[in-house]
Amino acid sequence: MIVRQGGPADAVALAELRDIDDPGPFTAWMATHADTHLPFVAETNGEVVGAAWLLIAERIPGPESPQRWYGDVQSVMVREPYRNQGIGAALMNAILAESARRGLQHVTVHSGRRAVDFYARNGFTHHRQLLLWEPETS
Repeated sequence: MIVRQGGPADAVALAELRDIDDPGPFTAWMATHADTHLPFVAETNGEVVGAAWLLIAERIPGPESPQRWYGDVQSVMVREPYRNQGIGAALMNAILAESARRGLQHVTVHSGRRAVDFYARNGFTHHRQLLLWEPETS
């Protein structure tokens, strides 16, 4: 298994992982967001078996930090037959290494309940200052 940064050649496989039937609009979205949404893919025997995305964004400058870049982990997915083999952890290692390489101030993740322990095992902690607002649904 290898983990590498993905690109346009992986668009069909990445769309399929997200259960998107028509990869055309997804491919266009990837091209438009190539600077801010970095896909990482895990391959086994040339097949993409997992992926994770790193959103890179910049916060408003502060007096002591004119550049305040951060990351957000999004859409970590591993195909069912390949789960529990370290692929998710390898994807997270790649994302966190890229985050460190870029000097990001922090990396967040908005986890589903089932994945909280996975992220904790990969170095994420609960933070007392992170708050969330969601609109009411009617």
